Amino acid sequence: MKRIYLILTYSGTILSRIIKIYTRDEFAHVSISLDEELNQMYSFGRLNPYNPFIGGFVHEGINIGTFKRFRKTQTAVYSIMISDEQYKKIKETIKLIRECPIAYKFNIIGLFGAGFNIRIHMRHSFYCAEFVKYLLEKARVKNNLPEIIKPEDFKRLDNIRLEYKGSLCEYSVK
Repeated sequence: MKRIYLILTYSGTILSRIIKIYTRDEFAHVSISLDEELNQMYSFGRLNPYNPFIGGFVHEGINIGTFKRFRKTQTAVYSIMISDEQYKKIKETIKLIRECPIAYKFNIIGLFGAGFNIRIHMRHSFYCAEFVKYLLEKARVKNNLPEIIKPEDFKRLDNIRLEYKGSLCEYSVK
């Protein structure tokens, strides 16, 4: 058995504030990490910390990119236990996308559609929550996630456990 981490964040950027207004949720973004230290966090989001509209597959970190620029980012770090085989499948899927990032696009239209409870799906195109859900589904991780997914929906996974809540830059392994 392996533990993976789902990182919900709110950075306070203009886009995250818009998302928060529409969803009325505490957090506006979700990433996945395969390590407890959150050194390898992945998502779909802004490729450049200074431009919210050019997005795609991103390797994130507490002290790199958008989270480095927005030091007041708030977070809730959750974990779930999965089988070794499910872990391997998630890792393989991330590797596939990481090796060919231009084949995958940021689904900004789907992101705004979700704000209006409309699913707009495009092949090989994700916003953050769609990406994390896609990874879980590819690995056949049992979930009860809705079709139109938002970051906060991951809190409702059956075997989820809150590991930390607070400032992302203050996160450390206990």
